[in-house]
Amino acid sequence: MVFYQSASMTSILFIVCAYLIGSLSFAVIVSRAFGLPDPHSYGSGNPGATNVLRTGRKAAALITLLGDGGKGWLAVFAAIKLAPQFALGPEVIAGVFLAVFLGHIYPVFFGFRGGKGVATALGVLLAVDPWLGLAALATWLVIFALFKISSLSAIIAAVTAPLYDLAMAGPRLLTASIVVMSVLLLWRHSANIRRLLAGEEGKVGNKPAVAAPSEKGQ
Repeated sequence: MVFYQSASMTSILFIVCAYLIGSLSFAVIVSRAFGLPDPHSYGSGNPGATNVLRTGRKAAALITLLGDGGKGWLAVFAAIKLAPQFALGPEVIAGVFLAVFLGHIYPVFFGFRGGKGVATALGVLLAVDPWLGLAALATWLVIFALFKISSLSAIIAAVTAPLYDLAMAGPRLLTASIVVMSVLLLWRHSANIRRLLAGEEGKVGNKPAVAAPSEKGQ
């Protein structure tokens, strides 16, 4: 009984830590470090690398991208590596997987106003299986090269990621977690999807000065 309670507490601790790591919004942190405006206040209003790039500070955007992707990778990679030592089951890994992603889109440190989670999702997938992450990244790059629309690239990558996992590893608990993450990504891009269907979605390189009301907080 004591061992079961200890294992449960350890599992909860891993999941909570993953959420807190995910809550580190690098778009906001890096913007403050570079003396840039709050990423919620311009462009799409989304605290992510693409929006930070609209300031023209490529270094800030790159650090944001690496930070948001890196935190997703770190949380899941650490849980996988430490699983034997702490007797973590696949359900705990799946919990960590979703917790770090939810931390990014609902960060406790920044009033639960997070990003859409594309970079963090990529980091998570790379930790689960490098080939899976690379397949999703390749999909994003190909679509972006063709259309120069970041949101479209993310949407297509989100739809195909569970299919890649099924093809590579077959049905498993983590596949279900990837499906949940993909659904959340699509939901976070709902305004983008509406604009894509209306032919109104902007391409990377545009610099809208004010955050679109429909995207604020997404």
